[in-house]
Amino acid sequence: MTDAVLTEVVNENTLVITLNRPEVKNAINSDVSLGLRAAFEELDRDDALRAGVLTGSGGTFCAGMDLKEFARTGKPRGVQVLLREGTKKPLIAALEGVTLGGGLELALVADILVAASDAALGLPEVRVGLFPSGGALYRLPGVLPRPLIAEMAFTGERISAERAHHFGLVSRLAAPGAALDEALTMAEMITRGAPLGVAASKNLLRGCQGPAADGFWMRQRELAHAVFWSGDAAEGVAAFAERRQPRWRNR
Repeated sequence: MTDAVLTEVVNENTLVITLNRPEVKNAINSDVSLGLRAAFEELDRDDALRAGVLTGSGGTFCAGMDLKEFARTGKPRGVQVLLREGTKKPLIAALEGVTLGGGLELALVADILVAASDAALGLPEVRVGLFPSGGALYRLPGVLPRPLIAEMAFTGERISAERAHHFGLVSRLAAPGAALDEALTMAEMITRGAPLGVAASKNLLRGCQGPAADGFWMRQRELAHAVFWSGDAAEGVAAFAERRQPRWRNR
């Protein structure tokens, strides 16, 4: 297990999975991707574990993809499979600070989102020449109004956790700094239920979301190939690194 992702068993049956790159607001790089995959496999493999809680260190959940690594190598290895498949057992995301871009797409892999009342969520990819390509545009339409999703995806503007809670994306609000405690309380409630019943419920819920999954992910992959290797993507990432406004050329 990489130090970029830490795991701890709590209450003998809950695996707490912590993104651990606080110096970059837990941005997702290859080490995070590999660590998450190992943690998800541990959760699903260990019969003693009944639920997982996904959180971030340093007072924030995740600021998205590590753009410095992306500029060198493209998307982190294995992240696409991770974002599509998730876990077989219940997973709760505990959101503090910001949850942006790929960080929000990672949170959406979870079954339940708990957020601090002062947290913020967003899809800012268009501001750096990219677009949400990790399943957000597959999962969000089942929860948020399409005009709000369009606003988030087209403008990159954030929404508050309170607004996300109003529309049902966030299941529970917690006091600032208390999202993990609230998520652990939720996990304890889940583990009181019958394992087979919980597993069957998750299986059905995951199977009834949105458009046909295969078609969506295939189309998303095609669009990502075209957009992520465009001149505008290179310009957007460079402008972000240089802290300047990008100069788009639509190519």
